[in-house]
Amino acid sequence: MTALRAAEVEAFLARPDPKRPIALVFGPDAGLVRERVEAIIRKAVSDLQDPFSLARIDGDVLADEPQRLVEEAHTVPLFGGRRAVWVKTGGRNLTAAVEALIAAPPTSDCPVVIEAGDLRRNAPLRTLCERAANVAAIACYPDSERDLARLIEEEMRQAGLTVGPEERALLIALLGGDRRASRNELRKLALYAHGKKAIDVSDILAVVADAAALALDDIADAAFGGRTADVETLFAKARAGGTPSSVIVGSVLRQAMQLHRARLAIEQGGSIGQTTASLSPPIHFRRKASVEAALASWTTARLERAMTQLAEAALETRRRPMLADVIGERVLLSVAFTGRRKDH
Repeated sequence: MTALRAAEVEAFLARPDPKRPIALVFGPDAGLVRERVEAIIRKAVSDLQDPFSLARIDGDVLADEPQRLVEEAHTVPLFGGRRAVWVKTGGRNLTAAVEALIAAPPTSDCPVVIEAGDLRRNAPLRTLCERAANVAAIACYPDSERDLARLIEEEMRQAGLTVGPEERALLIALLGGDRRASRNELRKLALYAHGKKAIDVSDILAVVADAAALALDDIADAAFGGRTADVETLFAKARAGGTPSSVIVGSVLRQAMQLHRARLAIEQGGSIGQTTASLSPPIHFRRKASVEAALASWTTARLERAMTQLAEAALETRRRPMLADVIGERVLLSVAFTGRRKDH
């Protein structure tokens, strides 16, 4: 078996094994898959846009022309130097092409990298590659809490910024699900905080967001509005659309923190209308009534308890990924049941 263990992956990316010139990179985290594919290829070629150095092949084409992969892998570069082949799988079976390549492998001067999605343990392509001695099979799963902490430190250090424990914990709760998306959010945050020495919570609240912000805002509004049936429906839709439970819970946590800050302002004498209008980041106009209703019914103490629940659940979804959906839905329904109570 040649499937790389998690501890071996970084070493392989830094220095690919010449005895394994073929790599299968797969998994549910599409951003991490692409990041690792590019890391391997960049060890062979400097310009990913140079067609003479990098051959890109659609996997569906190989289903009809299985020998093409071997031919590409053994093609001598027109201008000398190293070369690479990048295969992106599609919907058709390319096992025959990969079998032929394993039987006639390229040299380490022309690595072949196969980019795939989430493959079942018994998927033919995965089984074939994991059993071949000259193939490195690299699985890419959503970042754990430790992985995210390391990613945050890496990006902030490169930007010359420091991150405190509170800010790091908040970022861990909000990020994840896709490595590339997480990295982009961190770089956007670093750009926003340019000129500062450290990241603070207000920076994170102003910048870090997810691609399905409005849909996730609907879940938060349903939870804080006490609409349990809507929470169940919207949570199911978000999961069906591919949004990880950890991201959903993290988004609701972000809304809880925003409501908490607004409630503090109201308790210091501000009106609900004025406070809602001054929220940062500003809310979408269609959410105004829902947010104002939540601010009228939730107290600061109740929001603090909800924030603790949500933060703990966000971390638990990463520690126990097999139960992430159950954990996520349970905590959101708990918030919604609290939102229905009048004894605030």
